[in-house]
Amino acid sequence: MAFKIQGMAPLLQVFDMPTSISFYRDTIGFEVVDPTHDDVDWALLRFNDVELMLNTAYEKHARPAVRDPSRIATHADTSIYFGCPDIDSAYLVLREKGVTLDQPIITSYGWKAIYVNDPDNYCLCFHWPYER
Repeated sequence: MAFKIQGMAPLLQVFDMPTSISFYRDTIGFEVVDPTHDDVDWALLRFNDVELMLNTAYEKHARPAVRDPSRIATHADTSIYFGCPDIDSAYLVLREKGVTLDQPIITSYGWKAIYVNDPDNYCLCFHWPYER
């Protein structure tokens, strides 16, 4: 018997929720679906049909003053790929918003892509099949 799934919403552990919400909302363009303010422990964001959940890595009373490098060391191993038909426009918008990123590339698998790291060092890739 088969079953159907629709959508996917990765959950990322973040150090500072207001900083992460600001990045995803104000820089990338996600809308905050739930809750209605930034100083929370969990948030659901949406960009068109793409959903992303953020959860604080620490409860407020237990959050250290600075990030623990050992806790986020593996974040660079986590990549989230977003389908983005217009890579060049995405690149320009992100640059205009002050994001440091390399020019678009053509990957070894034939897709045009840009890569961005979020405040918690998760790798975000915006990519689309490259057509000459």
